[in-house]
Amino acid sequence: MTNPQIVGVEIDKLTRSIENAISGDSFRTEALELTISDLKRIKKSEWLFDWKYEAKQTDKTVYKLVIVENTTITQGLISLQDRGDHIFMALIESSKFNRGANKLYLGVPGNLVAFACKHSFDKGYAGYVSFESKTKLKEHYRKSLGAHVLFGNVMAIDTIAAHILVNQYFPENS
Repeated sequence: MTNPQIVGVEIDKLTRSIENAISGDSFRTEALELTISDLKRIKKSEWLFDWKYEAKQTDKTVYKLVIVENTTITQGLISLQDRGDHIFMALIESSKFNRGANKLYLGVPGNLVAFACKHSFDKGYAGYVSFESKTKLKEHYRKSLGAHVLFGNVMAIDTIAAHILVNQYFPENS
């Protein structure tokens, strides 16, 4: 098994919310803390990571991305860790139906990263977010998210890049 703490999700498109891949219709989203009842609905076969295990980690909080009008269907998940001066993205994953060439919605990973940045601003950390990237995706994250390499495969999103992402996905907070 690969290191579950390495971020390996591709940012398919930066959208205003999430966008239906076929119709182009946009849907407003929100990130909600994962509940016990949400965990019961998560089927291990539909996810690449063990989110039940991740949700049990006391130093991390898992959030689900949902469409505002339909909060029962999880579009993606993210695990965040408060490091005291920034937010660390431990894991991020799009739902099975939002991965690959036939994905239903575009913008899920970007939306989740923007939420992590917003969470960092809300905590007083100036939008700073760090994560460990797969080597082959470092350039992709630099271009799509404005992230930069801190050292090795550890990357960070700074205040300027975080503002851009938050303004893209959460224009009401601008």
